[in-house]
Amino acid sequence: MNLFGVMDVSASALQAERVRAEVVASNMANAETTRTPEGGPYQRHHVVFEAEGGGSFQESLVNQMNGSSGSLGSGFKNALAGGFSTGLSQGLTAANGAPGGVAVAGVISDASAPLERYDPQHPDAGPDGFVAYPDINPLTEMVDLMGATRSYGMNASAITAEKGMFTASLDLLK
Repeated sequence: MNLFGVMDVSASALQAERVRAEVVASNMANAETTRTPEGGPYQRHHVVFEAEGGGSFQESLVNQMNGSSGSLGSGFKNALAGGFSTGLSQGLTAANGAPGGVAVAGVISDASAPLERYDPQHPDAGPDGFVAYPDINPLTEMVDLMGATRSYGMNASAITAEKGMFTASLDLLK
C-alpha cells in the first residue's frame, strides 16, 4: 500500500458509512408509512458492504511483499537491492490501487412480515380493521445510526491523523 492508501481506505469507508446513515434515516422517516408506490407498507432497508480490491488480507500481504502491485511493499523490497531512495520513489504514487477499502455492494429490502395494528378508521385498514405497518424498531435504527456516525468519525480522525503525519514529515525535510 502506498502512502495515500490509508487515506483511500478511510475515504471509501466515509462514503460507505454516509450511505448507511442515509438508509437508516430513510428507515426512520418511513417507520409509519403504510402505503408505497409498489403497494403495501414500506420495507426496512439494509446496506451491504463488500471489501474493495478483492482477496483476503493474506493475499494482499503476499502481493505487497512480492512486489506485484508496485506499491510501498515493493519499494521496501527494491530498497534492499537498489538503494533506499531509489526503491521508495518507485511506489509512492496516488494512482496505485489501495486494497482494503470498503464499498457498498447494494441496499436490500428486509423481507420480514409487516406489523398488524387494529385501526379501523385508518384509510389503509383492511376489511378486518387491521393496518399493515413496517417492521421498523426505532431503537434498532438509532443504534445503527450511532454505529454509522462513530465509524464515520473514526475514519475522519484517521484522515486527519494521516494529514498531520504528512505535515510533520514535510516539516522534518525543511
